[in-house]
Amino acid sequence: MAGKRKLAREDWADAALEALCDGGVAAIAVEPIAAKLGTTKGSFYWHFANRDALVEAAVRRWAEQDTEALITLLDGIADPERRLRELFELVFAGVDDERAELALLAHAGDPVIGPLLADVTARRVEFIVRCFREMDRPETEARHRGLLAYTAFIGLIQAQRASGGTLLSTAERPGYLEFLRGIITR
Repeated sequence: MAGKRKLAREDWADAALEALCDGGVAAIAVEPIAAKLGTTKGSFYWHFANRDALVEAAVRRWAEQDTEALITLLDGIADPERRLRELFELVFAGVDDERAELALLAHAGDPVIGPLLADVTARRVEFIVRCFREMDRPETEARHRGLLAYTAFIGLIQAQRASGGTLLSTAERPGYLEFLRGIITR
């Protein structure tokens, strides 16, 4: 017992997010996650009032890692056009590893996941729109370009999943990214 590491709330949230990726929202179950973490349900109740609180923590953890951390990183780039270029490179380069994104989108109707996913979507679109505004685009145009960029990302990961990853090969990705960037930013 002395060699065991004390689990943090984040450990549970990470394990719940992994369970969501592997089996959907139904896979976020306390006992299997406790077993995977090598602990008991008592550890869960130390950190969370109920399963919904764990689901919420998992989604918030994803939002922090996949949205807020990225926005913070990119906000360090003063030039909005370069900021967008870096954003495109980062998010479109990783479309093969979007399990959490896809799992959360599949459960957008869940009463816990849905509102949090809506907040993340709004935050992401607003960041992109802000970049276009800073490039002196009119408000409506900035909004349309931001929506186009975000829906191109979501659409690509959904279509890649539907095609078994064959719709856009790794070799084709840089050309597609350049094409897309040209359409969205011209």
